[in-house]
Amino acid sequence: MMKKLLLLLCFAPFLGQSQVVYSFGFNGTTAAMLTAGWEVTNQSSPVYTGAPTWSIPATAPTTTFAGGGQAGGGTSFALINYTSTGTSSTAGTGTISNWLISPAVDVQNGDVVSFYTRIGRNAAALYADRLQLRMSTAGAFTSLPSGGATGLGDFTNLLVDVNPDYDLTSYPTAWGQYTYTVTGLSGLTNVRFAFRYFVEDGGPGGANSDIIGLDTFLVDRPAANTQDFFTGNFSIQPNPVSDVFTLNTKNGVAIEKVEVLDINGRIVSQVNGSSTEALQVNVSDLNSGVYFVRVQSDLGVGTSKIIKK
Repeated sequence: MMKKLLLLLCFAPFLGQSQVVYSFGFNGTTAAMLTAGWEVTNQSSPVYTGAPTWSIPATAPTTTFAGGGQAGGGTSFALINYTSTGTSSTAGTGTISNWLISPAVDVQNGDVVSFYTRIGRNAAALYADRLQLRMSTAGAFTSLPSGGATGLGDFTNLLVDVNPDYDLTSYPTAWGQYTYTVTGLSGLTNVRFAFRYFVEDGGPGGANSDIIGLDTFLVDRPAANTQDFFTGNFSIQPNPVSDVFTLNTKNGVAIEKVEVLDINGRIVSQVNGSSTEALQVNVSDLNSGVYFVRVQSDLGVGTSKIIKK
């Protein structure tokens, strides 16, 4: 059984339970990762022909990553190393700027982004490593980094900076989790995230850089976030409901899709379309019980509970 699946808005949005917006576990192969929409680019300076980009190991690197990934087995993670820059894999010094870029994801304020990372050693590092998480709000139209180690493309938003001071003991030697809570967006926004292996004075001849791993990338929408968003922008009448309920909008929010889910998270009714007017949803064919209404709008996603009589 695969340990982690690529999920888009498909976990049960119960009140009190978070909603997974996006998840990627780096299991499988490098080719499968790229097919899933991830992109890689090595913008290190200098960079030689054949320098590596981010990859998923084909065989378990037990010397550097004993125990394998954060979850899922010996090869279930992505890695990158010091040979990203230089004049060859054995010589030279430079600035490493090696990127792993996610597919486009719809996020909103309050979403929590998390990932796990570690150095490829079981003791303190001999050479310091550094990793950044960055974000572009241009989504599918994002300009990728180019022009060498200083180029950021549209990834001008720095979210997390692991070991910016190049400390030999600060980068975790076991899988450590880092998180960021999204803020500053005007509403539901199509974004791309990027992991930048960024090490100055790196390479085979440099004072810094060794090898790092990355695993279990997750964008999570806390239940309180979706419920509060719903309360501020929508209302349901009547509730409890026998046959048809009316979803009313506030503040000119445009409804894009309404889904009714059972307590197991299965979609049992759906209404598509864009509207700033009230929508009627027929639930007459549903059994009595508790259901959840999930509304996708131009400003975000909200979830609330209804009772079917």
